[in-house]
Amino acid sequence: MLLLQTVISHVRQSDAAIQSNDDHQQGVAERAEAFAAEFGMGEWGRVLGLLHDKGKEKKAFQQHIIKESGLDPSVRVEGDYKHAYVGALLAKQLFPKYHPLMDNALMGHHRGLYDDGDMLEVMKSQIPNDVTVSQISAQFSVPKLQKPSDVHHLQRMLFSCLVDADYLDTEAFMQPEQSKLRGKYESLEELERKLELFLNSLKKNAPDTEVNRIRNEVQGCCLKESVNQPGFYSLTVPTGGGKTIASVLWAIKHAVRNGLKRIIIAIPYTSIITQTASVLGNIFGDENVLEHHSNVDRTDSNDKELSQKQKISTENWDYPIVVTTNVQLFESLYSNKPSDCRKLHNIAKSVLILDEVQTLPIEFLQPIVDTLDSLKRVFGTSVLFTTASQPVLSGAIQGTNPFVAFEGLSDIHEIVPREANLHDRLRRVDIEFEDDARKEYDEVAKQIANYPRVLCIVNTRNDAKEIYNRLPKEGICLHLSRMMCPDHVRETIDRVKSALKDSANSIVRVVATQLIEAGVDIDFPVVFRQEAGLDSILQAAGRCNREGSLEQGKAVVFALQKPLPPGFMTQTNNARQNMGKDYDWFSPEAMEAYFKQLYARVNSFDKANIKELLYKPDEMQFETAASKFRLIDDKTTSVIVNWKNSMDLVSVLIKEGPNYSLMKKISQFSVNVRDREMRKLAAAGAVEEVLEGIFVVRDPKFYDKEIGLATDNHWLEESLII
Repeated sequence: MLLLQTVISHVRQSDAAIQSNDDHQQGVAERAEAFAAEFGMGEWGRVLGLLHDKGKEKKAFQQHIIKESGLDPSVRVEGDYKHAYVGALLAKQLFPKYHPLMDNALMGHHRGLYDDGDMLEVMKSQIPNDVTVSQISAQFSVPKLQKPSDVHHLQRMLFSCLVDADYLDTEAFMQPEQSKLRGKYESLEELERKLELFLNSLKKNAPDTEVNRIRNEVQGCCLKESVNQPGFYSLTVPTGGGKTIASVLWAIKHAVRNGLKRIIIAIPYTSIITQTASVLGNIFGDENVLEHHSNVDRTDSNDKELSQKQKISTENWDYPIVVTTNVQLFESLYSNKPSDCRKLHNIAKSVLILDEVQTLPIEFLQPIVDTLDSLKRVFGTSVLFTTASQPVLSGAIQGTNPFVAFEGLSDIHEIVPREANLHDRLRRVDIEFEDDARKEYDEVAKQIANYPRVLCIVNTRNDAKEIYNRLPKEGICLHLSRMMCPDHVRETIDRVKSALKDSANSIVRVVATQLIEAGVDIDFPVVFRQEAGLDSILQAAGRCNREGSLEQGKAVVFALQKPLPPGFMTQTNNARQNMGKDYDWFSPEAMEAYFKQLYARVNSFDKANIKELLYKPDEMQFETAASKFRLIDDKTTSVIVNWKNSMDLVSVLIKEGPNYSLMKKISQFSVNVRDREMRKLAAAGAVEEVLEGIFVVRDPKFYDKEIGLATDNHWLEESLII
């Protein structure tokens, strides 16, 4: 048997080099200390690093690593080689007053944060005899915690510091070439200069129009307000007011002024993310902008080093500008998994921009708002809310249940004063309501066909298909819904944009679901919108006369004979209808009245019951809360459809099995279907489970080049009859 004097932490396979446990723990301690120092807890990070792998001193672990690394495959492992819990036992013995903030991070640094009861069971273990107990001198300081929600975020942040430090130190030893790719980007001061050059060039070539004067005015307000201290800020700018560039201008100036580290932009829709990341990449360089969401695919990039650098940076967001999704951001902030949480410490001392903030799910609004409050007060994060239709996020809001109230934020500072009257000065659309005239599909299609260039937005995929099928197929007539895979959607949106720019296309008619409602830069003279909440109607109106080429565009709100689906969609529409009709629909006052009406219809602002799971310091249920905090209640199954080369990718998948790069590619050819639709496909024998949990619809007859996946076509009916 191989006997070594050194306590081994890692063995590099390529050359059998050994990293000692002392070296690893010291390296992790230094990194974790630097990370935690950003929010005043550097000493805590250092101690976590020094303790996290003490359990590797166990004889059984040393036998395990010698055997598994190949140093001596003949070694027999005697007993339990688990090691993570040992650091928590040592913390309890060495720091009886402070250990509760460290135990879960230490114990869970491989498997994830525990529910409190499960953690306490493990804490009943004894420190193994073969682990040395050495004194560690430490002077702990505890940040001022004002609210119950602060404690679980503090533990999660310490966990993040430890996990990221552990990954990075391990990577530096095991994969030194990959480790060298990290951290190669420009400072925010350098990016500030790039933005100034871009804006100077933009203004020099821009015509002197009212819209451009308003955009300059908005940017002026952002410059003025950027010198203020970190806090909550709001940028409410109607469509066409240059909100994206103005918000980034404020963020960079504000970050440099206050010594903040990075800018994180969270967006609800992947279509806006891709568009925003492209705009920012053109300004700052792709090497400084990280795009992080499920649909991004970097495998086709010509710059393989940049592609790899961006891929590994999605793990911890160590980038000056990060563009991501609301789901990625907030579900990570409530996750218990090391892979999700390692990025969290990089949100501290950063600027967080929440774009299209009106889309935040109301049933999760209380824990989301509480999280933002903790990020600001405890971790020095500055938050900017941006939207064309600002929701009510401050004060106490009462829901349907008299015992349920939404406790909002305080001191949200509006960057552009209301007196600027932007909603009136940027008004380019008249909204007409037809609430009382309910229509059949045929009537809506006939009304739309009266206009050569028109967009119709409806609430469901079935409504989009039914109206599209009734339109005359003349000129350019297109359908857009999530029955189409992401690659098909992207291609169709590009066709819409191209058709609108080409004056030779006199007829351009599009029927779409809400996926086109925000972040898609298209401009129709007429927009039809099925009845919905006021925020959705205003978003739809933003696709009308967007560039101001007409004196006034027209947005028509109609109602189908068929009632709206029950639940949130009906609640939003009822909230708008109950406002009455004596409003300027584009005004801030109308939006405030709408959201108060909407909130009054909500049964809970904390659907996941986070208050009970995480706000009691001695009973925190990290694992349970992570499983319940899901912003998208996805009761669907993803199926791979037959589009372009998707079946070639399926063949590779079956032969080689799933991997990160391949699944990213396949996601571009997948559609999420509901249970009822899945049962139809299964009954017809149209869907095949090629690997566990991976479903494919191979037959091209089930994927229409215009409307996407078909679950009720004549081929399906024939199969069912047979």
